[in-house]
Order: sequence, then C-alpha cells, then structure tokens
Amino acid sequence: MESNFTIKQAAATSAFLLAGLLVVSYFAGMGAQFLVFLGVWAVIILAALAMPHVSYKQISVSAMYILLASTFLNQTLLSIKVGFFTLFLYRLILIAAAFIFMVHVARDRELPRYWSGVQVKGVMLFLLFWLAYGGVSLLWAKSVVDGIKYLFLLGIGVVFVFLAVFTFTSINRLLMVYAIWMLMTVFLMIIGLVNHFFDFQLPTSTLYGGPQYKLSYPTSVFFNQNDFATFLTLSFFFYLAAAKNSTHASVKTISIMLAFLAVYLIYLTESRASLLAVIAGLGVYFFLILPRGLKKITGCLGAAVATLAIFMMFSKFEKLFSLLFSPSGYQARYEALPSNEARLNLLKNTMHYLGESFGFGVGAGNISFYLKNEPVFHTNYVVEVHNWLAEILGNFGLIVFLGYAVMYLYLFFSLFKMYGTGGRKEKTLIEASMLAMVAFLVSSISPSTMINLYFHWVFLGFVISVVSVMNTAGTVPNPRKWGQSPYKNIV
Repeated sequence: MESNFTIKQAAATSAFLLAGLLVVSYFAGMGAQFLVFLGVWAVIILAALAMPHVSYKQISVSAMYILLASTFLNQTLLSIKVGFFTLFLYRLILIAAAFIFMVHVARDRELPRYWSGVQVKGVMLFLLFWLAYGGVSLLWAKSVVDGIKYLFLLGIGVVFVFLAVFTFTSINRLLMVYAIWMLMTVFLMIIGLVNHFFDFQLPTSTLYGGPQYKLSYPTSVFFNQNDFATFLTLSFFFYLAAAKNSTHASVKTISIMLAFLAVYLIYLTESRASLLAVIAGLGVYFFLILPRGLKKITGCLGAAVATLAIFMMFSKFEKLFSLLFSPSGYQARYEALPSNEARLNLLKNTMHYLGESFGFGVGAGNISFYLKNEPVFHTNYVVEVHNWLAEILGNFGLIVFLGYAVMYLYLFFSLFKMYGTGGRKEKTLIEASMLAMVAFLVSSISPSTMINLYFHWVFLGFVISVVSVMNTAGTVPNPRKWGQSPYKNIV
C-alpha cells in the first residue's frame, strides 16, 4: 500500500513539474519542437511509473480525462504545421488516447462488450454514415483538398464521441467530465476578463495585433469572440444546473456567480445570437418547472403560434422557392451590406447550391469554396456560412441534414422523458444537457463554423454518453415509488 502511494505521489509530482516546464517553455519562446520533446518524455516517465500498478483500462480512462482537459486549451500551448494540417496539443493527446484504447480492447478482447453496452447504437451508426457519406461526396466535390481537411476535422470529432461513449459509462465518470468542463471554464473566463480589462489578446486570437478598439473583446483561447460566446452559452447552463440541484450553499453560491460571469462575458463579446440562446434555454427551463397543467396550456399556445407562423410563411413559399432555386443567374452587388443582410445572403447562397446539387450537397467542406469562387448573392466576401445546420445542409445535403436533425431530436426527447427521475446527480446531468442543447441550436449561428470548435464535439460526446448511461438503467423501477435513484448501481 505504501509503495503504491509513493508511486502515485511520484507520478503526480512528475506530471506537475513537466506541466510547469511546458508552460514556462511556451512563454519563453523555446519552440514547438522543444514542447513536443518535453511531452514525449512526460509520457515515457509517467508510463514507466504507472504501468506496474494500473491496468490498460485505467490508463485509457485517465487518458480520456487528460484529453478532455486539453481540449479547452485550444491552440495556446502547441501548434505544429504538418502539410496543410495543424497538430494541436489535444489532437496529439487524442491520437495517444485512441491508441491506448485500441491496445486495451485488443489485449483484453473487450470491444464486443463495450459495443453491447452502448444504448445509443443508432446515433453511433449515423456518425459513421456521416463520415462515409462525406468520403463519397469527394467524388463530386470541386475542391478535394478542402474536402479532405473538413473530413479530418469531422473524423477527429467522431473519434472523440466514440471514445467518450465507450469510456464515460457511469454517473461518476460523467460527473467528472462535468466538473472538468466547469473548472476549465473558470480558467478560460479569467483569460477573457484579462482580454477585456487589459486589452491583451493571445496570439491564437484573430484580434491579436488588431486595432485598439477591438482588443477589449473577450476571446480567451479561441479564434474570436463569437466562438468564445458560444462556449460560454453552454457553460452557463452547466453552472445553472449545478446551482439548482446542489445541496451545498457554497456550491450554489459559486455556481450562480459563475453563471452571471458567463453572461457578463457573453454581453462583452456582443454576440446577439449567444444572448438569445441564453434566453431560449431559460425559456425551456421555465417550461420544465411549470406545473403539469400549465405545461399543457403553454404547449398548446406554442403549437398555435408555430402553426400560424408556418401558415404565414407558406403563403410566401412559392416566391421564396423561386428566389432560392431559380436556375437563372443573379448579379452580385459589391457594395457593403449590413451584417444581417449579408448573413441572409449566405443562407440564400447555401440553398441555391443545395438546389443545384439536387439535394446531395456540394461535397464535404466545399460550401466555403463555392462562397468564395461562385457566389450568387453578395456576402461582403464572407466565405463561411455562419450557421451550423446550414453548413451541414450545404456540404452534405438533405440526407445527412435530416439524419443530424433526427439524432438531435432523439437525444433531446430522450433526456426530456428522463427529466424528473433519479437523484440530484442525474437531474444535474439531464438538465445541463437539455438546456445546453437548446441554447446550442441558437448560438451555433454565431461562429463562422462549428467543425473546428472542439468543445462542440466534447459537448456532443457528453450528451450522447448521458443518454446511453441513463438508458442503461431504463428498466429499473420508478425511483419515486421506491424512494431511490435508479442509477446508483451503475459502474
């Protein structure tokens, strides 16, 4: 026992010292090669210390936690160009985590058991289909290089989701993911405050070296303020759910303060979509806590308003259809457009390309190529769609878009059916996932693209893992009847 404790102590000390060296070497400008050198030796030393005392499965789980934490650092510590790809710290750790997992399942022959334990097989198969469709779409893509780049980003996102679902198979592990997300958000919000009050931007930001009036926008470790705002939108509901369901006054207080800080930083970014996303998520939250009778009335009113809106849109559908899909060309206007009109034109272009491709999409990663080289409507020379759902629709067509929509609705309504069951831990995970899913749909129109925002894939992997774990316990008796949480025995 004492020997094991000594080994763990030595491993933790080594990890701390090596992490400190990595940070110091980064700010001292010692170069990416030296960082990689230190990182390799860190892995070798820690592996040598840990291997005699832990299993491959334990190493795999630990690697996933390290990977999870590294995703929030973005490109701040390491960025190495390899051809037209860039290797970041989290991508290197992802490769290592995937390798360790494959060694574990091959050595212990546990892959069939992992797959049989997954309760969201349809979701996982859709993600594989998405990748396969993207590969086939290169046959008609005009820019194969852009397509390969995009599929690389899509692939590493899907790999993380698979590793997450196979690894985070218990409530305790999901809570660890939840805690890492909230703790890393604090770190990123501190950087955001430094951005704002000291007009200081990291080199990874597009505002780095920019005009003085832009330096106060909070960007943290992200490319721009819109990316950061979308991340904070998700984090707000993580803090809100923790504050609502915690029994400790200190945790409630700190979580509420951090939630307000997240909203304040979103306000400083001036991301209107993210502020609307917070409002939309709060609207769903208030709907959830309404009494059952009021829920029915509110639901009926909402359905009536939605029906009226659809009817009003349908009366203009013919005109809209001819505007978006008419095969005749359009003369682009090259004067500067208001932001809202430019964004609308981005959607018009996307729908036009969808019609021209007969609903199959222009090919993986090619929507930006079309917007740059074959614009139909003027977009102020913006070449990204700035709408995640439209990006999927334009690149991959109706089949993948509908599949994504069905997947998203399935995950949301699975969580909705589970709402109100289980203990406080389960309610925290369910509420955070549901509300953040609603907010994400609105906030995802703010960043230029979501494919390279890795926290989006972390969030998706987290939600899918929550649904899988909760469905595993779906046959347990009603907890309200038996007075217990149906998930407490899941390991």
